[in-house]
Amino acid sequence: MKAGVDVGPTNTDAALLDDAGTVLATVKVASVPDAPVASVRAALERLPAAELTQVAVGLRGSATSVTRRRELRRVAVLRISGDSARAVRPLFGWPSDLREAVLAGAEIVDGGGGLERDDWTPLDRAAVSRFAASMAGTAEAFAVTGLFSPLDAEQEHEAAELIRAEARHLPIALSSDLGSLGLLERENATVLDAALSGFAAGVAGGLAALCPGAAVFVTRGDGTLMSLEHLSRHPGLSLGSGAASVLRGAGALTGLEDAVVADVGARRVRVGVLAGGFPEEAVGGAHLGGVPVGFRIPGLIKVARPVDDAELAEAVDRLQPGADRLPLVVVGGGAQAVPQGIHPEHGLAAGAIGAAVSPVGGHYERIVRLPDSAGLAPAMDAVMEEARAAAVRAGADPRQTVILEADDTPLAYLPGPFVKLRARAAGPPSRW
Repeated sequence: MKAGVDVGPTNTDAALLDDAGTVLATVKVASVPDAPVASVRAALERLPAAELTQVAVGLRGSATSVTRRRELRRVAVLRISGDSARAVRPLFGWPSDLREAVLAGAEIVDGGGGLERDDWTPLDRAAVSRFAASMAGTAEAFAVTGLFSPLDAEQEHEAAELIRAEARHLPIALSSDLGSLGLLERENATVLDAALSGFAAGVAGGLAALCPGAAVFVTRGDGTLMSLEHLSRHPGLSLGSGAASVLRGAGALTGLEDAVVADVGARRVRVGVLAGGFPEEAVGGAHLGGVPVGFRIPGLIKVARPVDDAELAEAVDRLQPGADRLPLVVVGGGAQAVPQGIHPEHGLAAGAIGAAVSPVGGHYERIVRLPDSAGLAPAMDAVMEEARAAAVRAGADPRQTVILEADDTPLAYLPGPFVKLRARAAGPPSRW
């Protein structure tokens, strides 16, 4: 047996499924305010007694921490770029209250500096060590971002070793682990990853103690799962996970891989798109708490409750891909307020079901220089292997992990034959 749980701000849903994915029971309980682990416990206790081998949880607490500016660690932000990226300081454009809650200090040091290895400048190791030492007693985590880490992450890892020598026990987030390309979005995501490390550690420890006999996973914003260990390392990947679970659940309950989904909650309606069985990402990049971030989260349109039919219809129309209209699937605890569309059985617990049936995922992208087309295939093979490895590190069964998608995009705005390569992989959760 396996269980899925979706922890919402008002209610927590849970579902019990067999190994084939058949829904055996669902429950809805009131969420315990500001206590996701207690909410999961309350929901699981209401399910029929069963020996669980797997529990998957859709968490919205990380997003709540950011939007409410609480349970955030103070972060020392290090950027490796030299003069080429000093014009815009770290955390530029952040809302002042979020910046004050998160920022312990920031420093830009020399390093990197070119698209070709011959143009690179060495990392200013002394400056990194001085900054790390100056943050002792002030910072609770570090975030390291290299301007050219999508090309080569060596200097980020070099800086991390220097930081560990000065601040041995503090968590260090590296932008190269998150994979996105834009400097500011990647840096913002890395800072939030570090800021959420305390929240994630508490949740991971609580869930592990709550379900000692089961493999426990948390949903990610791209509609896949990750282990509790991976959550502790990269808590920012759980941002957007609640909406992603609902979209996956709507697809699982209807058998549709492509649909517009309206999640009707107690306070608002969120409308998103399911494409190829997974959430369609936010167009133009994701924003969270007023900050552009390089995380993969679903693109949503929010409609206030009570439901206005015209406003909802406009949101659905805006998300239609073109003349071939996608079906509308309506789920959530308030789905009865929307008469139109498909209302699947167990739709009230779509988020819990989506968490339970999702695979474990991994993603990898990088920029490579390809003087001729002959180098594309081996370069893409390497990127796909990195994506598979990322999924396995997140908890996927290595024997059954496959590539979901892989693509290459020439970067015409860079001098020389540079190409962005990207791959996504997924596999069923490992039980070992």
